[in-house]
Amino acid sequence: MATQKPGKRVKAALEKAVDKVTELVNPPIPGSPVSEPPALDEPTDPRGPLPPKPDQDGPETVSPTGAPTGAPKTANAQQGEFLTTSAGARLRDTDHSLKAGERGPTLLQDHHLREKVMHFDHERIPERVVHARGYGAHGTFVGYGTASKVCMAGFLGDGVETPVFVRFSTVLGSRGSADTVRDTRGFATKFYTQEGNFDLVGNNIPVFFIQDGIKFPDVIHAGKPHPDREIPQAQSAHDTFWDFVSTHTEATHHVLWNMSDRGIPRSYRTMEGFGVHTFRLVNAEGETALAKFHWKPKLGVHSLVWEEAQMINGFDPDFHRRDLADAIESGAYPQWELGLQIFPDTPRQTFEGIDLLDPTKMVPEELAPVQPVGMLTLNRNTTNYFAETEQVAFHLGNLVPGIDVTDDPLFQARLFSYLDTQLTRLAGPNFNQLPINRPHVPVNDMLRDGFHQHAVHGGVAPYKPNSLDGGNPFEATAEDRPLVEVAQPLPRAVKVREAPASFSDHFTQPRLFWLSLSPVEKEHVVRAFTFELGKCYEQAIKERQLRVLANVDPALCAEVAAGLGLPAPAPATRPKKVTPSPALSQIGQTWPTDGRLIGIVVDPTDLDGVRTVRETILAGGMVPLLIAPTGGPIGDSDLVAQRTFLTARSVEFDALLLAGSPPPGADAVPAGDAKAGAPGGAVDPRVVLMVQECFRHAKAIGAWGTGVAALEASGCAGAGVVTGDDASKVFTELMTLLGAHRVWDRFPATIA
Repeated sequence: MATQKPGKRVKAALEKAVDKVTELVNPPIPGSPVSEPPALDEPTDPRGPLPPKPDQDGPETVSPTGAPTGAPKTANAQQGEFLTTSAGARLRDTDHSLKAGERGPTLLQDHHLREKVMHFDHERIPERVVHARGYGAHGTFVGYGTASKVCMAGFLGDGVETPVFVRFSTVLGSRGSADTVRDTRGFATKFYTQEGNFDLVGNNIPVFFIQDGIKFPDVIHAGKPHPDREIPQAQSAHDTFWDFVSTHTEATHHVLWNMSDRGIPRSYRTMEGFGVHTFRLVNAEGETALAKFHWKPKLGVHSLVWEEAQMINGFDPDFHRRDLADAIESGAYPQWELGLQIFPDTPRQTFEGIDLLDPTKMVPEELAPVQPVGMLTLNRNTTNYFAETEQVAFHLGNLVPGIDVTDDPLFQARLFSYLDTQLTRLAGPNFNQLPINRPHVPVNDMLRDGFHQHAVHGGVAPYKPNSLDGGNPFEATAEDRPLVEVAQPLPRAVKVREAPASFSDHFTQPRLFWLSLSPVEKEHVVRAFTFELGKCYEQAIKERQLRVLANVDPALCAEVAAGLGLPAPAPATRPKKVTPSPALSQIGQTWPTDGRLIGIVVDPTDLDGVRTVRETILAGGMVPLLIAPTGGPIGDSDLVAQRTFLTARSVEFDALLLAGSPPPGADAVPAGDAKAGAPGGAVDPRVVLMVQECFRHAKAIGAWGTGVAALEASGCAGAGVVTGDDASKVFTELMTLLGAHRVWDRFPATIA
């Protein structure tokens, strides 16, 4: 139990992180692969395994049945100084098979060869059918105590600190796909509470494609690569996807969100999360309420622009996972506030005319404000991706007292699907005994045997009732706070394959979302629809989707139709009048700049102001990356370049500073660096390209001293471009711009 208020704890953690960075004279740039630098020559003196890096952590060392072992987390890692077999026998040689003579055939008796190759042959497990591409991190959740009136869950109590593991993911792509594709993102959180594990398995979009889980195989089959060619990978810009969503119009709301900037988030750190479904909460008095879960990022909700996302897919397919890992390593711990939208638990289970059991509908925050109930902080990277991120198993049925399910038909199917899929992925029913999945409380479940059984169960009576084991385990009484399903009355009904009439409105909420966006966001939606439908082969699919868009908003339909060179159809029904929800727009506010990456172009012969600005950036919790003609020390200074003109690209940075105007480098020719283009000009052409890309992607740009010449060589001027003679003043003004994430005024939108 924490002694400080959660707000103070969060603030103290942030101050500690900033102080740590500021105190270091030369803090390390994140990305080091190991905890200590390697020697130039191969080490030959035996020693134990290196410790994990300071930013890394592993699952708690509890037993398969939830008992604390007291062992350090490294107890789950490899041990000892010498190479051994899996049974612990030391090995003398792992480079040569056992052969009949040095040129003879390999012998069948080579047990080490067989074990080594056998294990390698089985190192891969089936990837997830959806959400295969994922990345995770450890952290803590601190409750505010503000949920006590509606929910008795212990982890939401005032100051209660709960370990968590969070996995972010894309839906459609395979494990090897790129991070910045246009797709829905998963936001799954495992709370290791003192009442058992609670899994909140959500997305970065508050609504889903379908209303009933029986349609889940259909929407995923439609979104996946075409089965004949297995292309395109991790994309929705193809015929089968648009064929499905244009005929199954309940998908329209989710499609609008996916075609918005929400479909290409800037990072996991700047991504909102939603529980999607409506849950039923129970307080200590047994009173119930309905609720939706929200994750609000402290850095705000930000996205990439489309060209930037496409470039990143080639430049750094691991962009999102690298960003999260580097932020944690550098001490810029990402944070999200957990909030609840609360609704009365009425027999109709509706709110302001919105059916709360329809997962394609959301409730505007203006109608039901999101009430903060706790803070999530991710502060440790994984020690082993496979053991933790790949093997973590989420399940919506992992509930705790105070949180129950509702009759949402998509929710109900997910309760079956998540358990079922683990049997194939993790090869048996004992997946909760894997270290990353183990509860941090005692487990006495009477489940026995099966593949990969880690527990060594005592007793002879795994059944109830029994007397041979002294009656153990005993069922909990009300005073023991058991997990109890709410005794919800059911309507008198007959078995049917139908949906309620309230599920049939497929266009009002998509229209609400569209009208809530700013002009520049609307323009991005139009461009996304135009691109995606333009990649479809069949003309009928394009025309059918235009009919859908006409029912959402005639202006949206007309813009997309013009881009496709097709006539805009008239709406089949008159669009309903809606009240826009400003909370749905990402633009118009200012946010913290923690963890932002600032590129600084330097000329080794002119370093005036660079050191001061670099230290200011570090003290502000951001990461400066010096970009020079070559790597290593810069000129005669103690500054070191983290990027070169060859390796750097604008998409890596949130803002760009020009501290010099370096002349073309030795490799500034097509043979040395293709992006250098034809030789010519006084400034290195790759610097000019970098500035032009940042300008085109609406990023803040600053220049001082001789750096102004590089800016002039790029031909970029206007909103969000700061120049001056004093480096500190330039950076201060750039910081103000960075708080708004991008300089949208640079390109006024043409859509009202």
